[in-house]
Order: sequence, then C-alpha cells, then structure tokens
Amino acid sequence: MINIDVLLANGAAYKNISINEAIFDEGHACSFYYQLVSGRLRWVNTDSEGEECIHSIVEAGECFGEMALFDDEPYIASVIADEESVVIRLHKPVFLELIKNNSDISFSLTKIISKMLRFKISVTTSLASHSSENTITNLLNYLKAENKSFFGDRYLLNLTRQQIAGMTGLRVETVIRTMRNMHDNGKLEILKGKVFCSNRMHAVTP
Repeated sequence: MINIDVLLANGAAYKNISINEAIFDEGHACSFYYQLVSGRLRWVNTDSEGEECIHSIVEAGECFGEMALFDDEPYIASVIADEESVVIRLHKPVFLELIKNNSDISFSLTKIISKMLRFKISVTTSLASHSSENTITNLLNYLKAENKSFFGDRYLLNLTRQQIAGMTGLRVETVIRTMRNMHDNGKLEILKGKVFCSNRMHAVTP
C-alpha cells in the first residue's frame, strides 16, 4: 500500500511470521503500522468455543490494523497468519507524522477504510434480508472488485467454505448448500471441490 522504500527510509523493519502465529491480539494496544509483504493473514474474533468470525483476508501489499492507528483504541480483532508470512512495520508516531506530510498516503488509507465499511454494510443488509445467496454474492463481488482471494482469468476462489462462513456470519452448512444451489443455477462453477466464478454476479430479488 505504501512504497516499501518509503517505509524503510522512515525506520520500518521486517518481521517474519510463522503459520498460525498472531501478529497482535484483540484488546492489545496499537504500536505499529503494519503492511503485509508476503504470505496471507486473517482478521478474526474468536468466541469462547474457539469459533472464528473472519472479518477479512489480508494479502500481500495490503495494510492492516489501521483503525487503531487513528482512534487510539485497542485492536478490535486479532490478526493471524494463514501461512508463513513477512510483514513490515513502522512505529505509530513515525507513521502518523508520515501521513501528515503525505496527503496521498492519507487519502489512500481513507479510501481503503471507506471500502471496508461499504462492504460490511452490504453484508449486514444481506443478512437482514435473510438471503444467504445475496450475502455470498456480495462477498464474492467485493473480493473480485478488490482483486482479492481469486486466481486466474476464471476466478478460482482461494477461500474455504469455513472461511466464507466466517466472513459472512452464515453457518458452514448454509454456505455449502447455497453455493451448490448457485452452481446448479449457473451462477458459479464447482469443479472437484474448487469454486470458479468469472463474471460479476447479481443479487437475487426477494
């Protein structure tokens, strides 16, 4: 998101993250600006039974934990590595000074936060309509628009059904059943357990 040379010039440092390692936990104070260099992370809250609510998947080049940089509140969720990863981090006071002097960086962060909020509102609206297909459709359209979690021209989805459930608030069984129905109706393709969807999908009418 921010040019790595700019971050390094301001004192940022790399950090290696092992698979399933938490970079920070829900409730901890924010001390750094973080950006993923390589690997894959997930933003999650975990309930008392160990079930995860996944807010987003973080991919290489993206920043994360940005809200806590600005409101001086603890992190609202944890970030955990899905695979071996490398992050670059910059001390919070230095980062805040950096964006004060670089309006383009500040604007980019505002745009990212706005997109995330728009997506969350669309998911909430879909859940309120009790349409699991609309909820999944909104998620897939958002991921395609942001070039996230898809590979190739046919858009191979790089998310498990469990992760989709965690990102939408649906039960895994509901996700499996709904995506099978979407396959039967030609809205996506499931081939040997893999999900492909090439075009922007439209929400169903209640």
